[in-house]
Amino acid sequence: MLSLNRIPPVYADNIKIGVVNTEKILRESSPALKAQQKIDQEFIPRDVEIKEMAKQAKTLQDKLEKKGADMSETDRRELERELANLSRNYQRAQRQMREDLTVRQNEEYGVILELTDKAIKHIAEKENYDLILQLQDSVFRSQRIDITDLVIEVLNSEKENKKNDRKQ
Repeated sequence: MLSLNRIPPVYADNIKIGVVNTEKILRESSPALKAQQKIDQEFIPRDVEIKEMAKQAKTLQDKLEKKGADMSETDRRELERELANLSRNYQRAQRQMREDLTVRQNEEYGVILELTDKAIKHIAEKENYDLILQLQDSVFRSQRIDITDLVIEVLNSEKENKKNDRKQ
């Protein structure tokens, strides 16, 4: 644990420390929200396809339950085989989409974290911070040293500036 009581009081007064909550930045900053919207749009077609597969499986399951007893053995087995294949394809598609979604989110979060690091360095230099820590959870931290909202403001304004530059 960091112990400031070992630092002579003369030096301790001159140390400027800040903390940021990266999770909050990834939830609330404009770049993060836009990245999530972009990812959502990319995955809508696959999600629709998977939901359609689930609907088809439900239809086949209902048909098997309602009419299975009246079907010939061959027809019933064919329907069961079709349902099993559809179920496997559904599970495979779902698993693949989750994996692809995770990869895309990690790609986008990587870009956002790079922007965040630049924003933090900019703030540190501009406001003469000696130390800025990235904290996810902490038992206590003073709002006085939490610069998360300031980092989000910088990220949001950088995004706006880039948008305005493109328009000109």
